[in-house]
Amino acid sequence: MPLTNDLPPGRQEVLEQIERAKRQLGQAVLVLGHHYQTDDVIRFADHRGDSLELSRVAAWARDAAHIVFCGVDFMAESAALLCDARQRVFIPSSEARCPMAAMADRMGAQQAWDRLTQVWGPDVIPVTYQNSSAELKAFCGELGGAVCTSSNARAVFQWALSQKGHILFFPDEHLGRNTALSLGLAAEEIVVWDPQVPPEQEPGLRDATVVVWKGYCRVHTRFTVGHLQEARERYPDARIVVHPECTAEVVARSDVAGSTSHIVRVVEEAPAGATFVIGTEKNLVSRLATEHPDKTVVPLAPSLCGAMSLINPENLLSVLEAILENRVDDAVRVRPETVAGATLALDRMLAVV
Repeated sequence: MPLTNDLPPGRQEVLEQIERAKRQLGQAVLVLGHHYQTDDVIRFADHRGDSLELSRVAAWARDAAHIVFCGVDFMAESAALLCDARQRVFIPSSEARCPMAAMADRMGAQQAWDRLTQVWGPDVIPVTYQNSSAELKAFCGELGGAVCTSSNARAVFQWALSQKGHILFFPDEHLGRNTALSLGLAAEEIVVWDPQVPPEQEPGLRDATVVVWKGYCRVHTRFTVGHLQEARERYPDARIVVHPECTAEVVARSDVAGSTSHIVRVVEEAPAGATFVIGTEKNLVSRLATEHPDKTVVPLAPSLCGAMSLINPENLLSVLEAILENRVDDAVRVRPETVAGATLALDRMLAVV
């Protein structure tokens, strides 16, 4: 993506400095960019994708000594777990923390696990969304469970139910429910676990198959059935495509639900003249519209990920300069006692097709 002069004051110089730093580092650095990054950041990504695609790159890319992950905290942690021990992972802003990932922790997970095993005995398996801490991934790995992403959640749920009769899923209630429904489970078989609810108000568990943690993505729960109705009226020939972190009501009334990579493929593979209304983060929607001018691509409603927006060209340049100066103390680190269990859960994720 070429540099332009239509930029805020000082930004052009920063972009040119990033280009020079990348040239100096050459193959020693690999920049990964999540689809939700701004254009001024994603233009420098050697690979761009969703969390599953970028996890695979981190696991398989062995030539680069340094990986710069332009995403949020849990993504950089996963890259640090999956890459070779001699490699170092950096994130441009340590403040880029996913709010959903902070909605579930290991202590709360253990409390839920203790209660569910009282009901079901050992016939339950934990699964956590990639959008979670390394500690929660380790919890799942140690108990025979796995990580999933929105790209392979259905396959991981199928795998999990081939192992045990019940699933405890963290931390996104909506992805968990939508995935369970897509497998043919009845709504009554899906129960929400709210860690704030006292035991005496606990939902019925004995008839449940999947228990989903009460967590959510602020980007995707913003979309409503009202937005869908407005889109149908304004774009009657459009296909409405949404992310499975949206509520079940929104997913049920859309035409397609899928991960960010699936959304990209749907637009890429459509014929010229097609119209799409997309329910996901606005940077991806805007980029799809720009890259496919022969199609109409509009947002279901503008929705921005605040955590992702904390990554910018200025802090990307800072991290590249830190690598040039060999300041490895800035690298992402995972607590040693967490590494084995979290890596096991991630490996199981990558093994599921």
